[in-house]
Amino acid sequence: MCQLLGMNCNTPTDIVFSFTGFATRGGLTDEHKDGWGIAFFEGSGVRLFVDHQSAVESPVAELIKRYPIKSKNVIAHIRKATQGQVSLENCHPFVRECWGRYWVFAHNGDLKEFAPVLDGSFQPVGNTDSERAFCYLLQRMRRHFGEQLPSVQQLAQFMREITAEIASYGTFNMMLSNGEALFTHCSTKLYYIVRQHPFSTAALTDEDMAVDFSQVTTPADKVAIIVTEPLTTNESWTQCASGQMLVFVDGDVLPLPEVAA
Repeated sequence: MCQLLGMNCNTPTDIVFSFTGFATRGGLTDEHKDGWGIAFFEGSGVRLFVDHQSAVESPVAELIKRYPIKSKNVIAHIRKATQGQVSLENCHPFVRECWGRYWVFAHNGDLKEFAPVLDGSFQPVGNTDSERAFCYLLQRMRRHFGEQLPSVQQLAQFMREITAEIASYGTFNMMLSNGEALFTHCSTKLYYIVRQHPFSTAALTDEDMAVDFSQVTTPADKVAIIVTEPLTTNESWTQCASGQMLVFVDGDVLPLPEVAA
């Protein structure tokens, strides 16, 4: 399957360190070599970079490693194809507009016999189960809330329901962001860490690289990193439970109401 990487912060931050380790898994330290992509929110805009080449061979990936684009919400993906050919249109993340803002989505997993009826408001360009799931999620979201952009708390409750429905078809580890919050759902494997003051040094698992975050941050900074497999060897990562949905806002986990029994 694929791997996911997300970042949510309270101040615009670059993801060079984490992406460097993550991209190495795209064909060198792991087998996810069927394309990759990354999306950065910047104000109302999104910078999207995708490539059907593996992340370890792609000149575009090299650019991202050396170009410190700063963002409060980032989603990245390295692909090991299970459905759909290796092609640019099948590379995650996928981007769509809804309520006058961009939504970015990436998925790790395999949805068996997932063929929702799409009404034309959102249509896939490629032929992956992931993009179909994204279009279906947005379609249901727009029908549910109508013309008014809901609050993050309202979206969180809706996401709990729709992700559980989609996950009933198979494995649905996913990340979704509208630039305000980062929504995640774990079916099998997802970890996160919140870096905050006092910051320390982190060392990558997949590269000979370490960063002393105390030298490049302020005491007010808070950065959440969410990933399929922990990226560092010397930090304590929290593993998400199967079926768990988390919402990250300003670099921290948003408290959500308990689900009724």
